[in-house]
Amino acid sequence: MELLERSAIPATDRWNVEALYPSLEKWEEEFNVVCRPQQRPHWPELAQFQGTLGQGPERLKDLFIALFTLERALSKLHTYAHMRHDEDLASDPYKAANAKISFIYQDFGQEMAWIEPEILSLDEQLLASYLKAPVMAPYRIYLERIVRFKPHILPADQEELLALAGSALSTPGRAFSALNNADLKFPDVVDSKGESHPLSHGNYQLYIRSPDRTLRQNAFKTLHGAFTHHENSIAELLNGLVQCHLLNVRARKFPSCLEAALFPHQIDPAVYSTLVETVRRNISSLHRYMKVRKKLLGVDELHMYDVYVPLVRDVDLTYNYQEAEQMVCASVAPLGSEYQQQLKNGLLQERWVDRYENKRKRSGAYSGGCYDSMPYILMNYHGTLRDLMTLAHEAGHSMHSLLANKRQPYHYSGYSIFVAEVASTFNEELLFRFILEQEKRPEVRRFLINEKIEDIRATFFRQTMFAEFELKMHTLAEQNVPLTPTLLKSEYRALNEAYFGPDIVVDAEIDIEWARIPHFYNNFYVYQYATGISAAYAFFEKVMKGGGADRDAYLNMLASGSSDFPLDLLAKAGVDMRTPKPVESMIRIFDELVEQLNLSH
Repeated sequence: MELLERSAIPATDRWNVEALYPSLEKWEEEFNVVCRPQQRPHWPELAQFQGTLGQGPERLKDLFIALFTLERALSKLHTYAHMRHDEDLASDPYKAANAKISFIYQDFGQEMAWIEPEILSLDEQLLASYLKAPVMAPYRIYLERIVRFKPHILPADQEELLALAGSALSTPGRAFSALNNADLKFPDVVDSKGESHPLSHGNYQLYIRSPDRTLRQNAFKTLHGAFTHHENSIAELLNGLVQCHLLNVRARKFPSCLEAALFPHQIDPAVYSTLVETVRRNISSLHRYMKVRKKLLGVDELHMYDVYVPLVRDVDLTYNYQEAEQMVCASVAPLGSEYQQQLKNGLLQERWVDRYENKRKRSGAYSGGCYDSMPYILMNYHGTLRDLMTLAHEAGHSMHSLLANKRQPYHYSGYSIFVAEVASTFNEELLFRFILEQEKRPEVRRFLINEKIEDIRATFFRQTMFAEFELKMHTLAEQNVPLTPTLLKSEYRALNEAYFGPDIVVDAEIDIEWARIPHFYNNFYVYQYATGISAAYAFFEKVMKGGGADRDAYLNMLASGSSDFPLDLLAKAGVDMRTPKPVESMIRIFDELVEQLNLSH
């Protein structure tokens, strides 16, 4: 499809960013008031607290109030700017606005860099008394998180220097985003009839699922070929990113990049290793599915471009966007009428969603927003079942944010990324069961079962493979091994061969796939998709088999934000991710679905 310019997209199909600021001019006005860009320091009223935090818990409480008030204002400014930028990555006014607030965030980090070192320089007995003080009760968990960092906090001048370097250290991620979303161009691809089709990130997701094997093969080879042309540059970006992580590790005296990344989220590294080890022990489950896929496709050789095409032929489920909204809203009925009505209001009336792809729009999908806004969802909706499930996924994130924002004060409203994927995956499963219950046609039911298998493969097995690759990159860098394109391709190929097994041809083009994965620029993020889906299925079974108490425990967990440590939040609601049981259960569910699919043919 020919992509439209942003200006040609009807307002009803865009997210309601105007609810934050009616215009860029109004945003500029508030930016100048809050950020004082011409003034140094920007916020002297916060600097006046420096050197006084030992005067008592009241003084620390007053600092927190002032700090969080400023953070909220900055978050609102940033939300508007980055969302406008994502609408059109080549728009100079919004690119400039996004850069301005990003620079201010760096200044904010620099000016506030003294806070944690000063808190941690306080006498241990005094700190203990602060934690027990009634006036600090609303901030106890927040303060506990700071105290945990005591072995890793640097003197104030060094913290200021690291904060000052923040903008430079974020360059690899920004550069990859610019290359991936704006500058990288793909040639057209042809199908089996010789007809030409435009290739984009969004269209690729359609072509790779096409029954036309020539089209999906050409799309696969063309897309990855484009990244191969830039393999040296992208390898340098990834290497630069890992070196930034190493700087943090060595400056703050962490044992490894993995531990440095998990420590702020209170996640035991054993959770990461348990995931990888449990999947590796049971990788034959994925191998069996590849064997079934090869048999059902009826091909002599199963290639990497064959792993996404639906196994059930002549089933082409499409949904216009209005149908998608209605189905997502109907599917969440098991979570109660209040939850369902809040979601209906957001999707049907308040314009949470930016629906369709346009030229130079950021690829993919996400849920965003801030404490003082509605949730926002970026989509690139094409009408496929996967798009429908993506809407349910992002709506789960958005409702998680809405519940936490309503229940928690600002400083506890955010939630750990470890917990984040639980709500989104839970809502996907609600939608899947809703569709399956309504569908009576055997061939369509087989198609849906295969789609669920694919969802689990992509979210659980694929993300665990990514997690292995990410850990391997960092481990090599810790050993001072250069991350060259040849090494990265070799390591990535070895993982694909191990995960997919003997019944698939591991095409040469897959060696470069690491170069197009945006999540590698989010420090040790991807493993949480796999842990998240495992926890989500555990919660789903509890809620659907249990009563109102199980549902309420789940919703209370979502509404808890970050008011407790993430593993404890999940455990209190009934799922303990410290054990391998949720991961093993996820693999068992995958095996059962594969067997159903195999027996149904």
